[in-house]
Amino acid sequence: MNRVLSSSFYKHCNRAIHQTIPKHRNETQLQTAGPVASLIKSRSVIRFRGPDTVKFLQGLLTNDIRKFGEPIGDKTANFPTPNVPTTSVTPIYAALLTPQGRFLYDLFLYKPPNSDTKLDTTGTGPASDPNQPFELFADVDASVLDELLATFTKYRLRSKVEIDNVASEFSCWQRYGSGPSANSSDVEEPEAASVGWGAGEDGAAMSSSSEAPLIEADKETDEQNYLMWRIEKGVAEGSIEIPKGEAMPLEYNLVGLNAISFDKGCYVGQELIARTHHRGVIRKRLVPLRFQDNDGKEVIDKVIPGSEVVNRESGKKAGLVTTALGCRGLGLLRLEEALKGSTALSIQGQEDVKVVASKPDWWPSDWLQDLQQHTAFA
Repeated sequence: MNRVLSSSFYKHCNRAIHQTIPKHRNETQLQTAGPVASLIKSRSVIRFRGPDTVKFLQGLLTNDIRKFGEPIGDKTANFPTPNVPTTSVTPIYAALLTPQGRFLYDLFLYKPPNSDTKLDTTGTGPASDPNQPFELFADVDASVLDELLATFTKYRLRSKVEIDNVASEFSCWQRYGSGPSANSSDVEEPEAASVGWGAGEDGAAMSSSSEAPLIEADKETDEQNYLMWRIEKGVAEGSIEIPKGEAMPLEYNLVGLNAISFDKGCYVGQELIARTHHRGVIRKRLVPLRFQDNDGKEVIDKVIPGSEVVNRESGKKAGLVTTALGCRGLGLLRLEEALKGSTALSIQGQEDVKVVASKPDWWPSDWLQDLQQHTAFA
């Protein structure tokens, strides 16, 4: 989902050449600012290394990992620069599920460039390192890092793959804002239109994008700005926002975020996912929320995750608030209640807080069509 896995060189050099943006920025400025790059401290970096890496991950994760094992061929092209890959493979977003098909962890996977895809130090020909091992990097939720490593190690068995924590060597950055959305390629990376555009490991601070991102001036608040951006777009991330061991991946829109392949074959938890996708209708989905008072003014910091959303007119429960930040949030709501234009949604026990749900622009149109047809038939 449009992440940049960067080395320390990126972290120090990009600050020197990019414009900064002020510490205090209201929502309108956040919508129009961009592209913006934020350091994401809530994510850590792990590395898979060894000849069985692709086979190992292919049998575990929801997305098709095999493209990382294919020749690069005609992929994303960069301006030829020594020690920077002339071509790169776009990242893959994927999830690891329980055997029952519930969400455990999400991963953004990146393939670092091979030596033969980079120029040598003279810039006149490809570099070469015949002994370079195959490896993939992944940025993961830092709050469950040890548990995640233990889980992958448990599944490893006799596979020839090493799984290491390399958070001390790499940082995770996110590019987002009005610029990336306009420049992203739906063909290259379908989910990029939602919160940014795709990129791979960028160790020398170079990018395939022609437009340099702004760099956040206040590193204590920049990740919160990215969180607000995701909330506005209706995108959850990590094992806290997507409840570990409980969440149904399809209800959290992982199909629309291109995290699930239905053509790859078996993986852990695949049976429930495939059955629900092909036979069922998703009645609940994660949607962006606004919190307002009865006069339509924004209500700030009065709603907490786990609050129930109810319809005041019918008395029916509509769903739960899963994430809250200021006057915005994410909620897992029944679509019939959330998107029919009802003005009667409120927080249980806080009837003075009105909840306004909206449909993200990046949602596939057939999601609502399927629900409407199923409701009409019933």
